[in-house]
Amino acid sequence: MSAELEDIHEECGIFGVWGHPDASRLTYFGLHALQHRGQEGAGIVSNDHGRLYGHRGLGLLTQVFSDESEIARLKGDRAIGHVRYATSGSSSVDNIQPFLFRFHDGDVALSHNGNLTNCVSLREKLEDEGAIFHSNSDTEVLMHLIRRSTKSTFMDRLKEALNIVHGGFAYLLMTSTEMIGALDPNGFRPLSLGRMRNGSYVLASETCALDIVGARLVRDIRPGEIVVVDDSGYRIERYTDNTQLAICSMEFIYFARPDSNIYGVNVHSARKRMGSLLAKESPADADMVIAVPNSSLSAASGYAEASGLPNEMGLIKNQYVARTFIQPTQELREQGVRMKLSAVRGVVEGKSVVVVDDSIVRGTTSRRIVKLLRESGAREVHMRISSPPLKYPCFYGIDIQTTKELIAAKKSVEEIRQYIGADSLAFLSLDGLIQAIGLHADAPYGGLCVAYFNGDYPTALDDYEEDFLKSLTPEDQVRIPRFASESSLYQGNEFMTAHVDSPAHANA
Repeated sequence: MSAELEDIHEECGIFGVWGHPDASRLTYFGLHALQHRGQEGAGIVSNDHGRLYGHRGLGLLTQVFSDESEIARLKGDRAIGHVRYATSGSSSVDNIQPFLFRFHDGDVALSHNGNLTNCVSLREKLEDEGAIFHSNSDTEVLMHLIRRSTKSTFMDRLKEALNIVHGGFAYLLMTSTEMIGALDPNGFRPLSLGRMRNGSYVLASETCALDIVGARLVRDIRPGEIVVVDDSGYRIERYTDNTQLAICSMEFIYFARPDSNIYGVNVHSARKRMGSLLAKESPADADMVIAVPNSSLSAASGYAEASGLPNEMGLIKNQYVARTFIQPTQELREQGVRMKLSAVRGVVEGKSVVVVDDSIVRGTTSRRIVKLLRESGAREVHMRISSPPLKYPCFYGIDIQTTKELIAAKKSVEEIRQYIGADSLAFLSLDGLIQAIGLHADAPYGGLCVAYFNGDYPTALDDYEEDFLKSLTPEDQVRIPRFASESSLYQGNEFMTAHVDSPAHANA
């Protein structure tokens, strides 16, 4: 993980398998490949001839399943699992998924990656109607909506519920007879279907988890789709046709593993192109390029190749130190950075270095890195960031829900440079980011959600809207198309068909 972005977390990772004799152990391996998406808690629910068994707990996967008997107890040839960070709900075992619901007409397991923008209002309405919640996670809302539906089949009830919840979600459910995946109308979070040699099917947040278990990619689940896996195979259904691809650009910048592919785009290759375009946009007169390990390695490689500078190992990461974001004070957090990152004096002493990182969040980590390099004798430190400045919150599954800790929301690039103490500072442009990822040229912003960079959210913000509008400057209200004009890409909860900002926003 990037040192700077370790303070920002994904919601979760999900994995499921149907039709494998060792399903729970396979799910464990799949979740292990997704551990970077959630390190707070983990759980697995298995299905043995229609009877569901579950185990979950706080901690890393290896801590939750520290005894072989815990996997052995989860019998059956089908299972789903989950690793979690808390962006919605507190750090409690009650919030660890998959949730296992036992009803008179059958058991259901449910897990979720993302964040619902209308969770608060839905929960209040459900509680007023007598619903009892056993967690404070937004995931549980979906099950209450399913159970209150008057539709005749489970699938119809699920479709109705999916049209009520808003925001970013990749759901993974399991009943006695089916494993079901569902993606929100914008596809904010990735979800892929794979198949193993024995014919069993796998669903996972990232394709790296398919690779780990030896599954071949069948297809990516698209916005507004439901995939149903049962003993006869799989089928795709839709719950809405009001869709527009807007996958989270932070998946490519930081969250996803470099060996994952998202809609056919390899993450490492996209990051390398980010670095290459950054070098062309913002060259530096320097002796070498160094990466902030680990997820900036790809971008630094691209920057070095494009600039013709050697790519050196100027920073070393200690892989065995606690995560800095849990430290209770800024002083301890900065000490955590010193424990985690070390400059290589023999490489950087007397040199002018280009430091490539994913992003700048608070700026404190970047400031510490510059100081480390100067203390190790670096003559000049030029910071280059392979994404645009983070200025706005995310409401779809990343825990940046206010702007108060985003330094770029309060300071100009020059002011940030002065704060971190670099000799120069430059960010990749938004157009450069879209070009580097190269996902979907006909969709708005190339099929990406880039709202954290420009404030142009692809959906209504529901429960978050009022507070977000209050945070906007008058300049933002004029600049951001959605708030400046009624003819924006999205208006309220309805998807519109035109965007007035620029040709880059042409409809898909």
